[in-house]
Amino acid sequence: MALGASRRLQDGVVAVETMTRFALAVLALASGVYTYLGARTILDGSPTAVFFAAIIYSVSVSVGIYAFWSYMARFYPHVTSRTGRTAMLAVMAAGAVMIMAMSSWLNAAALAGSSAVEQHLSETVEAYTADLDRAHQNAIAAQSLLPDIQRAGERFSQLAGVERQSGSLTGTTGSGSVVQLLTQMSAQMKSLEGNINGSREQVADLFEQGQKRLEAMRGLVSAPGDIGPRADQFSTEAVALTGVVSSLSQTSIAPSIRRAADDLAIGFIAPVPDGAAPDLVNRQNQVMETVKASVSAQSKALAKAADEILSRPTVGERRFVPLSPAGAVLEYAGDFIPAWAGAISIDLLPGVMVFILAVVHGAIRRQEDPLPFAERITAAELLQALEVQRAVSASGMSVEQATAAMEKPETSQEDARLAELKADEVKADENTNITSLDPKTRRDRSHEDR
Repeated sequence: MALGASRRLQDGVVAVETMTRFALAVLALASGVYTYLGARTILDGSPTAVFFAAIIYSVSVSVGIYAFWSYMARFYPHVTSRTGRTAMLAVMAAGAVMIMAMSSWLNAAALAGSSAVEQHLSETVEAYTADLDRAHQNAIAAQSLLPDIQRAGERFSQLAGVERQSGSLTGTTGSGSVVQLLTQMSAQMKSLEGNINGSREQVADLFEQGQKRLEAMRGLVSAPGDIGPRADQFSTEAVALTGVVSSLSQTSIAPSIRRAADDLAIGFIAPVPDGAAPDLVNRQNQVMETVKASVSAQSKALAKAADEILSRPTVGERRFVPLSPAGAVLEYAGDFIPAWAGAISIDLLPGVMVFILAVVHGAIRRQEDPLPFAERITAAELLQALEVQRAVSASGMSVEQATAAMEKPETSQEDARLAELKADEVKADENTNITSLDPKTRRDRSHEDR
């Protein structure tokens, strides 16, 4: 049973030898083609130079892969010692690493390079979107102070009107120094309100420009066609969007509000009381002190709010870094594991065939080695051996001579004929030799003499 299984395994190895060579050639050719496609994406120069450089490199890779795995398939299954197997495995591992270094990553670039570049562009769009939103939020944050500023301005204006009409603050109607001070504070608040409203329009315009740039960039990411021209146009849009984000960062009105808040307290100048009576002058001074305290409180509130806005992290300048398909597939390798698996498998699949051959040859050796020769020979081989023995006996050659003749497979037909003639001469001599012990070939010389 073991002998039959061993024979079938040997026949199977012989049967798949041609298929093994064909598979190695096809895999090496496929790897060379994808290596050529990947190499073209990283080479610079004229189209002719790039073409020939990529062709030469891909052919070298194909030949190297075919030769390496052919050597491994030829020698590794027949190495039986532990040291030899370990050395061959180390050589196989080193060769596999070299193949991945010179071919697999270019195969991955050919398989998923365009998708990897699109992934890079898509993530860049998301980053620019976040920058634009943050810059816009920082720019409009100061507008949240607008209601407080409007209320303060209206309060000063209303107090001035009431004092002018009824004299509710000083007890004397008319436009005196108190009305003048309140009107001055109201005007400052109105001026600050106008600055905030003016910045709102500018911020809205810049944000709209940024949105248009982002829309164009998203369109380039999903547009059909070659990725190269799209990446170039994307780079142009990215530069323009960077300028918009920088302008938004510089448009914030918060620094202006902070300075205005300081000016309210530091630059407060109370007018000289203009009352005729000392009692009126005292009342005017009291009202001015009250207004000064109110202005100081308003100044501190605005300064605190402005400081909170200014303490927000600023938007740094972002630069778009274009990537080639090969660089992108390395940068985003985790997102393209199937492509990497295919690119590596097409180079290392012959290693599986090498191990299959090693297992089969090992099984053949285990089945044949324990059996003596008499148990390993088949009936057909026994019959063939008997026929050879009879032919040797009939030709008069010894077993040693027949063995020596069989060990010379390259003997020409002329040499075979000469050996045949020599054997006939020897046979004739034996027939005429009187010392021959064979009674069938011995002649009676005494009878001939008669």
